[in-house]
Amino acid sequence: MQIPKRVAWRKQQKGKNRGHAEAGSGGLLHFGEFGLQAAECGRITAKQIEAARVAMTRHVKRGGNIWIRIFPHKPITKKAAETRMGSGKGNVEEWAAMIKPGRIIFEMAGVPQNEAFEALRLASHKLPLKFKMINKKMEADVIAKKTATSVARTALKAADAKAGRTTVRQATK
Repeated sequence: MQIPKRVAWRKQQKGKNRGHAEAGSGGLLHFGEFGLQAAECGRITAKQIEAARVAMTRHVKRGGNIWIRIFPHKPITKKAAETRMGSGKGNVEEWAAMIKPGRIIFEMAGVPQNEAFEALRLASHKLPLKFKMINKKMEADVIAKKTATSVARTALKAADAKAGRTTVRQATK
């Protein structure tokens, strides 16, 4: 199970989990050909990460490569049962990773696609969030679509500016 070796502060506040995982913050495949991508936000504990890893490893019969792309940095505290209010924060019981939509959780390589997707499906059943399986081609298609829409938007703005029309956004400013 993964836990930090040392931490500066033993207990943390809950915090917010807003936004999406972008390309620079774990949103793209870096090591493998196939990946498990989060579709919603939440937190995954170290025990859940380990259970998913074991399920994937057993399915591929210890073949191929598996990369875990998240680490449980956040301490989760709990107070003892039947404890009165007050008297400080509870003790650290587990460690969790905060997950945003679009974050890659696991990556795989060295196995066929159908076997990899089945292993990732088994791993996703061990985790509390919704996920989707992706490969390099799907990721390239999504990136191409994003860049094509941004190029199209730029071309539309240029055409509107040339024709002397103002967009809705410019008219409200």
